[in-house]
Amino acid sequence: MSEAAGLRQRRPPRPPVVTDDSQTPEAQDGSGRVFRVTFLMLAVSFTVPLLGAMMLLDSPIDPQPLSFKEPPLLHGVLQPNTKLRQAERLFENQLVGPESITNIGDVIFTGTADGRVIKIENGEVDTIARFGSGPCKTRDDEPTCGRPLGIRVGPNGTLFVVDAYKGLFEVNPWTREVKLLLSSDTPIEGRKMAFVNDLTITRDGRKIYFTDSSSKWQRRDFLLLVMEGTDDGRLLEYDTETKEVKVLLDQLRFANGVQLSPDEDFVLVAETTMARIRRVYVSGLMKGGVDLFVENLPGFPDNIRPSSSGGYWVCMSSIRPNPGFSMLDFLSERPYIKRMIFKLFSQETVMKFVPRYSLALELSSSGTIQRSLHDPDGQVATYISEAHEHDGYLYLGSFRSPFLCRLSLQSL
Repeated sequence: MSEAAGLRQRRPPRPPVVTDDSQTPEAQDGSGRVFRVTFLMLAVSFTVPLLGAMMLLDSPIDPQPLSFKEPPLLHGVLQPNTKLRQAERLFENQLVGPESITNIGDVIFTGTADGRVIKIENGEVDTIARFGSGPCKTRDDEPTCGRPLGIRVGPNGTLFVVDAYKGLFEVNPWTREVKLLLSSDTPIEGRKMAFVNDLTITRDGRKIYFTDSSSKWQRRDFLLLVMEGTDDGRLLEYDTETKEVKVLLDQLRFANGVQLSPDEDFVLVAETTMARIRRVYVSGLMKGGVDLFVENLPGFPDNIRPSSSGGYWVCMSSIRPNPGFSMLDFLSERPYIKRMIFKLFSQETVMKFVPRYSLALELSSSGTIQRSLHDPDGQVATYISEAHEHDGYLYLGSFRSPFLCRLSLQSL
């Protein structure tokens, strides 16, 4: 035997190396079975409570299916741009939710989410009226705090303001005297007003046209109103001399912004849930008639205000992107999904999924879209509710932002 062969015989054997591949088929099958059982138990632990909640919890809404046309393409006059980003933010963190705006000369007036009617003069923000009482910190405080929404100037230099919870008021901005004209608790044709929203007034101050968005849902539950598609909104007329109130149009799905025509022969009213604006004739040969002013808008309209061109500014509370995905359009014919959503999530949670896209439209006197102003991701102007022209600027109201926006019309 050679020396090399002898060394090979004396070399100690190597210890066996244990790897996963060395497991027996029975062991491999056992570990896989443990994984499957664990996964199944986890799935059941999540699914059973979810199914139980879906079956046992009541949904706050009872939606019916709604049908929409395909949203208009965001091309041509609706081509997305960033013109709203040219706006400047004013009085940031000094006011919250300046929903509607008006002016007397260079003095600006608006109502805010904490229940105030404020005056902005020489760069100073001053409270001139409150219709409710504190605290005013959360949405649940709104019914007692009040929420001023639509605001207009009357012929005598007083302000006419609607509060979502309190009713219709007249405010003297200089003496700060507040006069209740019509309480929300007053039944109108057998129904109280749960969500007074906007108003427009004739030049002589005799007639005030205003909206009650719903008899069921309050302003703090506006998302439930939209999702349910409740058709109990109304356009009403208040006579400042006789104090009489008339219902001009009923069965509106979220009656919102209103605006008299320049000739005061018709009133435009935004029907937010249906993405359209109705026209109601209030004088002349067509008095009492109703038709569509514009339908299938690229968003859900909020307030309507006159433009210097003789048309109207309309802000979209949310858009219907095309191309893109419109959540509200998708859900409109799927009421069962709406019920499930609000069984499981709060309004605040759902609002987080609403796009921050801001869009203001200028319509012609006949309802044709003339131009559009965009802020695709709400970098500057967010949650806009109204566009009010004054002295070469477009002031943008917002139902929840902590600032007022101003945009130079010359820059557009």
